[in-house]
Amino acid sequence: METKTETKVIIVQTVIKAPVKKVWKLWSEPNHIINWCNASDDWLTPKAENDLRVDGKFLTRMEAKDGSSGFDFTGKYEKVELYKEIDYVIDDGRKVQITFDGNNNETTVKESFDAENINSVDFQKTGWQAILDSFKKYVETTISKSELHFEIEINAGPEKVYKTMLDEKTYSIWTSAFNPTSRFMGSWEKGSRIIFIGTDNDGKVGGMVSRIRENIPDRYVGIDHIGVIQGDKEITSGPEAEKWAGVSENYTFTDTNGKTLLSVDAGINDEFETYLQETYPKALHILKVICEKQVPLGENIT
Repeated sequence: METKTETKVIIVQTVIKAPVKKVWKLWSEPNHIINWCNASDDWLTPKAENDLRVDGKFLTRMEAKDGSSGFDFTGKYEKVELYKEIDYVIDDGRKVQITFDGNNNETTVKESFDAENINSVDFQKTGWQAILDSFKKYVETTISKSELHFEIEINAGPEKVYKTMLDEKTYSIWTSAFNPTSRFMGSWEKGSRIIFIGTDNDGKVGGMVSRIRENIPDRYVGIDHIGVIQGDKEITSGPEAEKWAGVSENYTFTDTNGKTLLSVDAGINDEFETYLQETYPKALHILKVICEKQVPLGENIT
């Protein structure tokens, strides 16, 4: 007589310093999922789809940054209780339950999931906990910031769009929507320091001191702002710098049958929200026009 092996249930949890509504939002919206759903710095999530309702489906694409491997994490929801609980079944049949216990400005997130039979329980627990810890860090970093999301489809491949966006000459053209004198100084390499700078109507120089968090050619660019430029001074501490410290910009390039879906997720200082809501679409439209002209970089594109 064959004995049925009992499924092992693994539990991971964390306490996040944020109200449950904020935690729920950042957990469930695809433009946020792509920023935290990874167990280590060697991986990223370039794509997420989420139909958060009973019988709704989700897809999270996870890839190694060196392009060596990747997989789709997919499943279907069985229970969705707003701000309290999410239950789903992974496509391999395993069940997952997530609970959100809000207490003023703190939220406990607890995940219970069926173990699989390939990797050890300790290995699985460590991996799921690492992703949950990544989520905690993301929420607590962005809690005081607002976020904007923009998308545009460009009739050119990701390589063309990526190169056009970052090239020194064309960068100044598409970002002229923000400032006619916009330019950058520094390198786009991962870990590099970079300055985004321009001159206002009074002739005063201003801008941002930033760091390139990630740069995966033709796929993803992540920028973290760490301070501001005021005249000839770089300010990376104090009240002015704190307005932007921790704010990030994330650009994802997705190949859609030879075209590119460029997605932008930008944290903002609240006082600039209206301005950026107006200017970002203009800037992306300029980038689209440049790319679709299919003019080789270095030639006249105006």
